[in-house]
Amino acid sequence: MSEVRSKTEEAGRRTPAPIRHFTDLIVWQKAQGVALEVFRLSKSWPPEERYALTDQIRRSSRSVGANIAEGWGKRRYEAAFVAKLVDADGETHETEHWLINAESHGYITHEQLAELRAQLSEVGRMLGAMINRPAAFIAKRPTADV
Repeated sequence: MSEVRSKTEEAGRRTPAPIRHFTDLIVWQKAQGVALEVFRLSKSWPPEERYALTDQIRRSSRSVGANIAEGWGKRRYEAAFVAKLVDADGETHETEHWLINAESHGYITHEQLAELRAQLSEVGRMLGAMINRPAAFIAKRPTADV
């Protein structure tokens, strides 16, 4: 689970840094990195792809992080949290599909495709770990004094 913790966590520190915001999650940071790279690469694609491939891949790549963020906001309810993480994972697969299309049309190189697929796979593995063990991320509800 440490792989989804903040990058700012000190090496060798026994207690992991608390995750106070979705931006502290390494999985969100990595998803954001993929979205930024997709945007950068897609800037040079042909104008006729603007409302097709370019729009689709930008939306799906951005949706990975957006779903992680939304899930973080719903983490008081395990089922809602997990559902948003599953949506985020689905968006990684959609983004991969569009990347394969982009490579098929010659808009990105095989090497760029391989690197982005590796990054998406890593995000997917991290999401899978969170989906399989959500309890560590669920917000604790304050208990009422009796």
